[in-house]
Amino acid sequence: MSGARHRRRGSVIEREVVRALGVHAERYPLSRASRFRGSGHDIDIYVFGADEAPLVAEVKPRRFGAGFAMVERWLGAYDILFLRRNHADPLLLLPRRLWARLLERVQR
Repeated sequence: MSGARHRRRGSVIEREVVRALGVHAERYPLSRASRFRGSGHDIDIYVFGADEAPLVAEVKPRRFGAGFAMVERWLGAYDILFLRRNHADPLLLLPRRLWARLLERVQR
């Protein structure tokens, strides 16, 4: 796949994620290409309102899920997966269904 097709596919998937989040979110202008305001992330998520600083997010699509299979197995039927490397902050992975439930509580 050419560079333009990769970028177009990435943009389409980023837009899908923005629509599915359930809160106001925006694709970041040109993501990595522009380094707009000193950053190159993919999405701004306004969970706490438009006047609060957004959460910034990356989107990592993979055609066949390379690298995701083990993480998905570890998550299994659980709600959250904590991933922690020695001497580092843990990372949290949660399914979108749980994200939606958490948003319901936050937005009350």
